[in-house]
Amino acid sequence: MSTKTHDVCPVEHAGTFDRWYRYYLQNPDFILKGLVRPGMTALDIGAGPGYFTIPMAKMVGEKGKVIAADVQQGMLDLAAKKAAENGVKDRVELHLTEPGQIKVKEPVDFVLAFYMVHEVPDADSFMNEVFGILKPGGKLLAAEPAFFWLLQGMFKNLVDAALRAGFVALEQKRFFLARSVLLAKPEDAA
Repeated sequence: MSTKTHDVCPVEHAGTFDRWYRYYLQNPDFILKGLVRPGMTALDIGAGPGYFTIPMAKMVGEKGKVIAADVQQGMLDLAAKKAAENGVKDRVELHLTEPGQIKVKEPVDFVLAFYMVHEVPDADSFMNEVFGILKPGGKLLAAEPAFFWLLQGMFKNLVDAALRAGFVALEQKRFFLARSVLLAKPEDAA
């Protein structure tokens, strides 16, 4: 099943992701608490200018790594600048994706897809690719805006695509202006 493709947020609007009030409404430390730990390899898909990438890099510590993946080089450039400013550039690997394809080859422990699944052309292909990237027992936190298109089944389509890919739903979470689901790749999955 496909989902409707939406335009990606242009680089020119990247500043809207880092408004001071967003930290009160969608605090990365709160959202990622217990999910990202020292030594992990984490993947931030649709990383944009690094709103979640930088806190994740601090959480994984010196022995961990965050792969910041985005379809726009301009967003990755902003994330690189922010990583350098925050002293975590050695923990952040930038990865330019293609529309509808992540193309990360390294197995990861955790994947974050925050406000971006609605931008991919095919949710099933996306979830299958994420499933293949995750290590057995790895987790995916997928969050989508709690706006009008979710009322039309968008969030349900996301969850259904994840279940078809082999994920197990652990829990649905609610954050301000978002609906999300925490999913896991079973320990015995290849």
